[in-house]
Amino acid sequence: MEAESPTLGFLLHEVARLLRKRFEQISRESGLTRSQWQALAYLAQNEGINQSGLAELLDIEPITLSRILDKLEACGLIERHTDSSDRRVRILRLAPAARPKLMQARKLGETTRREALTGLSEAEGLHLLETLKVLKINLTEACDFGGKAEASKSWVVPAK
Repeated sequence: MEAESPTLGFLLHEVARLLRKRFEQISRESGLTRSQWQALAYLAQNEGINQSGLAELLDIEPITLSRILDKLEACGLIERHTDSSDRRVRILRLAPAARPKLMQARKLGETTRREALTGLSEAEGLHLLETLKVLKINLTEACDFGGKAEASKSWVVPAK
């Protein structure tokens, strides 16, 4: 019996899992977990966001994020500020010590990407990134419209 080729979903999941695993391996010496790195990176892109907004962006439960932020705050990497309009809301900002850590994360991420893209030309790597951006846009639109994406946009795998 012929083995089936992995589906797009399974293949993307496995590649993402392996990227995370490899990043964790090379960042072990940094003292931060992948989840902490991810929270820092998203906060750097969305500074001034509140905790619930960051949890939504990270697609994790607020209580999970709270524990991650506790550790980052204890390390002096983030600051939590009370929202002037609602004392229950915490606004997040990077502490000055986070900037060098983020530079370290970028270098670790670049190492991981370089390893993942070994064997691809620069043009192939750029094409892959552009293709993944299109998939992200398509799926974001499909999710936003409740799965009612246009049938005319569908792509069919050619028969062998």
